[in-house]
Amino acid sequence: MKIKVTVWGENVHEQKHADVRGIYPEGMHGCIAAGFQESPDFQVRTATLQEPGHGLSPETLENTDVLTWWGHAAHGEVSDSVVDLVQKRVWEGMGLIVLHSGHYSKIFKRLMGTSCSLTWREAGEKERLWVCNPGHPIAQGLGRYFEIPNTEMYGEPFGIPAPDEQIFISWFEGGEVFRSGCTWKRGNGKIFYFRPGHETYPIYHHPAVKLVLKNAARWAAPEGSRWIDECPNVPIGNAPEALRQKGAWLHKPGGQGLR
Repeated sequence: MKIKVTVWGENVHEQKHADVRGIYPEGMHGCIAAGFQESPDFQVRTATLQEPGHGLSPETLENTDVLTWWGHAAHGEVSDSVVDLVQKRVWEGMGLIVLHSGHYSKIFKRLMGTSCSLTWREAGEKERLWVCNPGHPIAQGLGRYFEIPNTEMYGEPFGIPAPDEQIFISWFEGGEVFRSGCTWKRGNGKIFYFRPGHETYPIYHHPAVKLVLKNAARWAAPEGSRWIDECPNVPIGNAPEALRQKGAWLHKPGGQGLR
């Protein structure tokens, strides 16, 4: 079965800046989606900030295995109710790939529980991404490193919790380094943060970047049973072993309300 990928894009810079439109005439989300569509493994749709519900209705999220997230200029415009829906789906098992300036998105900061702050510089410098976990599924098909000729620098300290796995570390022409590929598990969902993706450079056209995203979606796709975000009562009569009530209880039979 195909992995159902929803590519979410803020779609603000593309509307305001001719330089960005020149690189991404179909929007950054369109370019990212096209990269996934190169492989028969994926069923791809896009969603943007400007759509009703930001394009992330409960039905859309219900039919999403992996959600990619790119935002920058309008983090504050993302509805908290939509963030709630995305968080719930991650807990249930949906994969989440957070890209570049999405480090400051509401959903990433909420799932990390930290500031997610960093240092940065916009000088078009070279980035070398070192593969520090070559056996990881996300790193398959890459060599020891790959390079992006021109990009925005992100530098340490990066205000994230210690990653479960470190896949890439970046070195920049100006000398800084950055933890540019990190994974976590939240509930039943897998999360991958991937640093490359500044809007004024053709980074999502880069073959290695497209390969990483495809690898990451395969890795982040749900595995096994889905976790349900509820707390069902198990009646005494449904216990695996014979059981009788001992002591007082506050809830009505069936676990509904208080008696």
